[in-house]
Amino acid sequence: MPVTKDRLHGTLDALVLKTLTFGPRHGYAIGQWLKDQTRDALQVEEGSLYPALYRMERDGWIEAEWGTSELGRKAKFYNITDAGRRQLRAQTSEFATFIAAVAPLLLPA
Repeated sequence: MPVTKDRLHGTLDALVLKTLTFGPRHGYAIGQWLKDQTRDALQVEEGSLYPALYRMERDGWIEAEWGTSELGRKAKFYNITDAGRRQLRAQTSEFATFIAAVAPLLLPA
């Protein structure tokens, strides 16, 4: 079952940052990696992904440079920065705390 936009919204930054810890990727490749890794449960739409990438670049969490995609097209490749790694650690810790608090309430005993 696909994840709804509401659930994805709060974790998109962390998911993108985590994706980039494995190396630079262009936007389409980020979305595809998330889709593949979650067996199609996460399908990030361009309308959500690209604004998030621009915001994270503005905030200094990622850097971008132009390159050539595997299909020979010009593409902007994103790379995580040190500030992005710190942000990922903070968001991961916050998410773990949230899961620990709500899991006992929502999951069967």
